[in-house]
Amino acid sequence: MSPRSAGTRRTRPPAARDDEAVVAGVRITHPDRVVYPDASLTKARIARYYAAVAEYILPHLHSRPAVLVRCPDGIGHGCFYQKHAAAWAPAELRRVRIREKAKTAQYLVVEDVTGLVGLIQMGVLEIHTWNAEADRLERPDRLVFDLDPGPDVPWTAVRVAAELVRSSLEERGLQSFLKTTGGKGLHIVAPIRPGPDWSACVEFARDVTEGLVADTPAAFTATMAKAARPGKIFIDYFRNQRGATSIAAYSTRARPDAAVSVPIAWYELDRVPAGGHFTIDAVERRVARLKADPWAGYGRLAQSLPRQRGRAR
Repeated sequence: MSPRSAGTRRTRPPAARDDEAVVAGVRITHPDRVVYPDASLTKARIARYYAAVAEYILPHLHSRPAVLVRCPDGIGHGCFYQKHAAAWAPAELRRVRIREKAKTAQYLVVEDVTGLVGLIQMGVLEIHTWNAEADRLERPDRLVFDLDPGPDVPWTAVRVAAELVRSSLEERGLQSFLKTTGGKGLHIVAPIRPGPDWSACVEFARDVTEGLVADTPAAFTATMAKAARPGKIFIDYFRNQRGATSIAAYSTRARPDAAVSVPIAWYELDRVPAGGHFTIDAVERRVARLKADPWAGYGRLAQSLPRQRGRAR
């Protein structure tokens, strides 16, 4: 089912009660509940946002196991990660069983607009996805480098860091794509042919990261500990481990300003003033006037994971 046609399975949704609305065939209860107090955004408004951008977000969700952030009463009343499927989840979502360290658990996969908006009905405000599709779970198909700047790092330094990561990947034969995180930083994403296992991907990402840290130690760190990060940008290559996730493109964030993670072209980097620059209103305007996909060619790019160079330690 194409993104444009997903959501047409209910041609005549039942009439909503006064305390309900219907978006993409999904009943939204308590539609006037304010879920982003600082931005005065209601549950129904968020549902309409996802319906409006469904054709753009669904390709980033298709077939990928998801980890969700739920805020049933809005971000001012507690949010939590929802990793596994449970009775609360909409029936339209696909269920997949995934082996974990101690057990096998059921995860959710979003395949169409009905399931997508159904998540909003259940209070979901963030959608994170794996680096592999559910049907070939042990063969990742992308690398993600998360640039997480310390609180005293200027945005200009984050821009420079993104270009350095891009150049390092290009030197190894990989093209990469860029998106804002909706938070403080940026994600650099490199699609790869499925084939290498998780350990090969994380080792390659670590090699790239450690090379950047060695070349520019004053700017970068590969250490997760907060104490090692003042004045530096943490390159989070751990996003490439099995079970790790990253925020999906076009997903909202459970943050006061309701920022959105947005794919951008590399030439747009100098025009973006912060990782949380895009709001849902801005994204709707952006997709309405897009003349070209900022990630054009992503799905057709067939590139293999290069061999590690190795680095003396």
